[in-house]
This record gives sequence, C-alpha cells and structure tokens, in this order.
Amino acid sequence: MLQLNFHRSGRHQLAIPGPSPVPDRVARAISLPTIDHRGPEFAGLGLKVLSGIKTIFKTQQPVIIYPSSGTGAWEAALVNTLSPGDHVLMYETGQFATLWKKIADRLGVKTEFIGLPDDASWRRGVDANLIEARLREDSGHAIKAVCVVHNETSTGVTSNIKAVRDAIDRAGHPALLLVDTVSGLGGADYEHDAWGVDVSIAGSQKGLMLPPGLGFNALSQKAIAASKTATLPKAYWSWDEMLEMNKTGYFPSTPATNLLYGLHEVLDMIAAEGLDTVFARHQRLAAACRAAVKAWGLEIQCLDDACHSPILTGVVMPAGIDADAVRKIAQEQYDTSLGQGLGKVKGKIFRIGHLGECNDVSLMGTICIVEMSLAKAGVALKSSGAVAAMDVLKNIA
Repeated sequence: MLQLNFHRSGRHQLAIPGPSPVPDRVARAISLPTIDHRGPEFAGLGLKVLSGIKTIFKTQQPVIIYPSSGTGAWEAALVNTLSPGDHVLMYETGQFATLWKKIADRLGVKTEFIGLPDDASWRRGVDANLIEARLREDSGHAIKAVCVVHNETSTGVTSNIKAVRDAIDRAGHPALLLVDTVSGLGGADYEHDAWGVDVSIAGSQKGLMLPPGLGFNALSQKAIAASKTATLPKAYWSWDEMLEMNKTGYFPSTPATNLLYGLHEVLDMIAAEGLDTVFARHQRLAAACRAAVKAWGLEIQCLDDACHSPILTGVVMPAGIDADAVRKIAQEQYDTSLGQGLGKVKGKIFRIGHLGECNDVSLMGTICIVEMSLAKAGVALKSSGAVAAMDVLKNIA
C-alpha cells in the first residue's frame, strides 16, 4: 500500500502566495459542529459575515459569498453583467489575467487583450493610459466592461485601480469596471466604493487566511442594474436569489457553513489588529523580502517600484538556473514550499509569499531557507539576504 508522509517533524513552511497558512484559531473555528443552514442560529452567522466582509472590501454595497474558488467568482462576475457577444476589454498583467480571459472566451464573450509590448506586461502594473486611449476610440460604446487584476499573483505586481477608474471616467465611457483582487484582499489596501469598482472578485485562501472554498463578489448598484438585463446563462451564480435571501442571513443553496465559521473568526482577527495595521505589516514584510533578493544580487520580477506587491515577491533566476530546481531543494531538504513560476515565466522565477498570518519569524525562516537553497542550486550570491532582511525588520517599526 502506498505510504505518503505529508507531515514531517516540525511545521511545514508554506511560503507560496496562497493558499496561505491557516491560523490555529481559524482552524479550530472551522472544526466546530455544523449547524442547520436553514435554522435560526445560522441567520445570525450569515448576517454577521455578510456585514463584516464589507469592511474588508471597504464598501457599503452588497457582497455575495459563494461556496467556490476565486475562479468561480470570476465566472459569476462575468455571467451576471454580460450577454453573449459582448465586447470586454481585458489587460494582460500575468497568468491570472490570462486565465480570466480564457474563461470569458469560453463563455462566449468577445475579449480584447491589451498591454505593454513583449513580456513587459508581466513586469509592470496596468497602464491606465492605454485603457483610456482604447476607450476613447470606442465612440459607439461597444465595450461593456473593463477587466483588470489588482494584485497579479503570478508576478508580484500590484496595479493602481483608482487610476483605471479615472481613465474610464476621463474617456466618458460607460463600461463597467471588474477587478480581480483574489490575492490582494486582506493584505493590500483595497477600496471598492472609493475606487468606483463595479464588481470586485476575491477568494478565501489568500489574505483572508482560510482554506480554499469561498468566492466573493462585491457589487455596485450599476452592476446590479446590469445584472437585470444580462443574458449569459446562469443559475448557481445568479445574484438575484442570493441578494434576496442574504437579506435575512440565508443562502439559496447550501452554504459552506464551516468555512463561514472560519470567516467569522478571521473578521474578528482583522478587526482586533486593525485593517490599516494589517496593510502596514504586509508592506513591511514585503520590503524586507525585496531587500533580501537585492542583497543576493538577483532581480525582482516587478520592475516598477510603485507596483511592488505586499503579498508576494517574484524572484528572477540568473541564466542557466532553473527556478524549479531551487524550489525542489527547498521542498525536499527543508520542507518549505515556494511558489512556482506560471505561464510565460515558468522555470524562470519562483515566488515567495508573505501574506496572511505571516510575521517576522515566519518570513525570516523562509528567507534563510531560500538562501540555502539558492546556494545549493549553484547560484552565486553577492551577500546575505537574511542579514539584509533583518536590517529592514529592525529599522521599520
């Protein structure tokens, strides 16, 4: 019989950019006995999490919670706002923007992918000027939505969403703004209302510190109005029944009750730390990680200092070094998981996640493991990244 040893001595160092480590208190909350999702006790839970999640999106508008992955939440955003053949403008920032486009294509939406030439789009944030210029060309308003990724998990690049909304407004265009903040929410500042986003898409397994299994759509009134005339097929994903039943804390289909227990705990944890303090912690850890990469003499995937992600850092390998070989050493010899390169950057970069419950101790453990793994893989390191990271952590309150 095949024997698999998933748990070696000590704690596995999960340093991928999601799923992120689940805090012990969240795991304990999830383990509570399941209750009747049609009973009176559930309504209190439902109302609490449906209200509390609004604070993380910084919105006064409804937030829908699906038992789904972030991919399901992508699809929900599209099918509730669009009709077959609708023209959608999407911006290439990396693998997840590419996958979102693939879903739109399969749904029968006409997609247009824009971005910087060659592979530059995978190293910088969204250029809002390109979106504005394209929308100005669309005098007949054929484009129904603009879709962008807030924090591109495959590259470690965060885009300025407010700049995208301003570009749409300057062009005088009525297109909806749909934003993927699957890996950004809960770790990078995000303002659904203030930034004028129509649908924000997120998942449970990143900054919200939960296992995979919850997908989110934060809505605007404009998006809700669009859903009343959109004709892409939908049943499970339909907003109308969700919005109606959510008024009393219930869901039209079976909810992920135990994950909602966990979400309840996460909301309490974030409230206790303070959302702005959470953001500052992520920025601080990201700065320390980047200092380590620079000390090693390696290149960071994100080339724009204004767009460095607080969630993860993409580390570019020198010529002749396979990033996956470094990851293999970290996994097999040090029980540490690093994020692999995806799509165009497969084998060229690996990704260090510093999100969720990550703190100084866990980040330093990861950086030390990466430093040893790089050396074992034959990478000539200029100086100690661990020392550089410690210098940052010592000097930033």
